[in-house]
Amino acid sequence: MDIQKMNDVDLEKYVTKIMLDMGVPAHLKGYHYLRSAIILSGKDMEVVSSVTKLLYPTVAKSYKTTSQKVERAIRNAIEVSWSRGNIDTFEELFGYSVACGKGRPTNSEYIARIADKVRLDIKEM
Repeated sequence: MDIQKMNDVDLEKYVTKIMLDMGVPAHLKGYHYLRSAIILSGKDMEVVSSVTKLLYPTVAKSYKTTSQKVERAIRNAIEVSWSRGNIDTFEELFGYSVACGKGRPTNSEYIARIADKVRLDIKEM
């Protein structure tokens, strides 16, 4: 199946499941921004190459906020998930974990990797 043909609700549910497994708390604003960013990136991987010019402004517009607030909220959500999340999931997705001491991935690395996983998983369906 192609990600473009997938029902939006099912896609959102699938991304939500991954995010919760990674320890992103649902009460953070960054959770909602991050989910939107992952879905947008999954549908068009080009936006990941220009997060500040394309991705953040698109997410910000849909939530009626600024790009800077979106970037900060996503960064905070990733930091929280990196410290609280499932270490096995991080090792599977990123090839390293908190224990390695490499530090958390950047916003664009995090978004791109999860978006890529979603695209590949949907193709297998």
